[in-house]
Amino acid sequence: MKINRTRFTLQVLILLLLFGADSCKKQNQNSSYSYYVSKRFAVNYNQGYINGLIDVASTVYPELSTIKQYVKSDVNVYEIVYKTTISGNDVNASGLICLPVTPGSYPVISFQNGTNTLYSDSPSQAPKDNLYQLVEFLASMGYIVVVADYPGFGESSQIPHPYLVTEPTVRSLVDLLHATKEMVGPEFPGFTLKNEFYLLGYSQGGWATLALHKAMELDYSSDFNLVGSACGAGPYNILKLLENMVGKPTYPMPVYLAYIVNAYSAYAQFTNPISDIFNEPYASRIGSLFTGLLTSDQINSQLTTSIPTLLNPGFVSGFSTVPKYSSIVDALNKNSISGWMTSKPLFLIHAGNDTSVDPSSTENMYTAMIQAGTSQNLLQKEIVPGFDHSEGAIPCLLKGFLFLNNLKNSQ
Repeated sequence: MKINRTRFTLQVLILLLLFGADSCKKQNQNSSYSYYVSKRFAVNYNQGYINGLIDVASTVYPELSTIKQYVKSDVNVYEIVYKTTISGNDVNASGLICLPVTPGSYPVISFQNGTNTLYSDSPSQAPKDNLYQLVEFLASMGYIVVVADYPGFGESSQIPHPYLVTEPTVRSLVDLLHATKEMVGPEFPGFTLKNEFYLLGYSQGGWATLALHKAMELDYSSDFNLVGSACGAGPYNILKLLENMVGKPTYPMPVYLAYIVNAYSAYAQFTNPISDIFNEPYASRIGSLFTGLLTSDQINSQLTTSIPTLLNPGFVSGFSTVPKYSSIVDALNKNSISGWMTSKPLFLIHAGNDTSVDPSSTENMYTAMIQAGTSQNLLQKEIVPGFDHSEGAIPCLLKGFLFLNNLKNSQ
């Protein structure tokens, strides 16, 4: 569920040298806010650099060239710190806010990124990452763009990351939107927020986007006018995701399975010890792997792709039916997203050759939403052929953005 960094990194660095990018100017704090804490200027992108990077990226993904027509402004990117609550404790969290240079009134896009295990790869720590840049550039197209680090990264790196745990994830995302409402205007004179919120995400971010969409519609409708969302390749039903992982003789990304178990254990989502799930020596390793210092590949190298070798045989043969594992099943169901009758436009998209998150995840979510009463006029689904999980990120996100941009233009 990780989005690979694309092959144009060296060319991106050349563009940064050619066009320049200023960074790291501190901004004063203001203690009168309920959510917003502080901001730090990170980087400016001018239109020449933005168009140049789109041209470079288009050599790998030609369809990206279609968005150049929407580039209208330079962009300023800031690291922001804001207040949220995790497991009943007040925590400072962080992320990015990206604004057009031209003052005005703009809607908000909240982008939810995919699986990350490195502190140094979180959005606020790596705003010049080539994928994050493509997201930041959306601000040049008439949006204020926010990107959360998620709890466990950036300012909140002292706590475990709640990987695929719904409540702390959604709470942190909602509170970032509250902070954005507070700061735009007072902290950015000449700027105002249109009461229009759009959501976009892929992989873990696709799951987080759909969970946030549901919460904003059902629980926070008086706070935010959600216009629509685009969710890519999300593991919406986490129980089925785990069944799919465990039901094969090999699974290419054991890091995902370990990440779920580590987070669910840290956040007391189930009562079983990790040794009920993993064989040794892997059971004893799990807690030392997610320290923010190892890449997914490095974590994979400390595990094994062989499911019978990695996992306890009792877990493999009966975790979804044996009472011993009932707390695990309950936790997976609790953090899965059930279908509901949405009244907001929603686009579900998936790469057709995805071996990390099976495309059936999107197919089943679409069916569940329709069965819950969602109109087919509001719900769209697309399975994009020819891509695995990582390679499908940019094509799916591009289609998602164009869906949202069409919604904006229809407002």
